[in-house]
This record gives sequence, C-alpha cells and structure tokens, in this order.
Amino acid sequence: MLFFADGNAVGTWCGQYHSPMATPRPRNITGDSFFAWDGDTLVVNILGKPSASKDAIGKPKGTQLKISVTAKPKDGKATDYMVRFLAPQFGVAVADIEVVFGQENVNKQLRIKAPRKLPAVFTQSDLDLE
Repeated sequence: MLFFADGNAVGTWCGQYHSPMATPRPRNITGDSFFAWDGDTLVVNILGKPSASKDAIGKPKGTQLKISVTAKPKDGKATDYMVRFLAPQFGVAVADIEVVFGQENVNKQLRIKAPRKLPAVFTQSDLDLE
C-alpha cells in the first residue's frame, strides 16, 4: 500500500498513480489461478501442447492448465482440435467454447459457457500450482 503524508491509503503501487477512489483492476480475470468464473462462464488459461502422444488434461502450471493434444500446430488447427476435445469434457457443445486469444499460440484463454461437467483438476481442493 502507498500512503499520503496524512496517513490515508492511496492504493497498491502498480507502476502508475491511482487516485484514492480508483480500484486497480487485475491484469487478468483469473488472477493467480488458472481459472475463474465470470457469471456462469468458466474462463480458463491454457498452456497447449500440440503433437502430443495422447489427448489429455494435465496439471496446472502456474496460472495455466496444461492441455495436450495429438493434433499438429498448423494454422490454428491444434486449437480447433483442442476445443473439440474439451467440449465433451465440460459437457458443452463446441460452439459454447470461445477462444479469447491464442488461436495460433500455445498460450491461450478459453471461455466455456455454462459447463455442465468439470474435469477433476477443477474440483481438487488443494491444487498444485507449480
């Protein structure tokens, strides 16, 4: 926290001045986790691994969840394949998963509208954030 000379709090230093009334916005909706809820939409940060030996939902790695797919990384096709792989894992249609960013990158964010199922990694009480 930063304070004025009179002792009133200014806020947390984020590299720029914020007025006493301003609330710093998080740089990412998920904060320090690999996922967050935005209403009934699940927002997930992904670390993709294309050309894997099998399709799999891995463990959290920092603020990302590792997802491996067998598809080759060509023109965003591995991401399209990943979305098709994940849809039944979350009990949704492919159209209910939006790629926010990272269509042609291993770092991506997905928005999953109203998932009816959650893979075990989302329900574990003590997530290992490596």
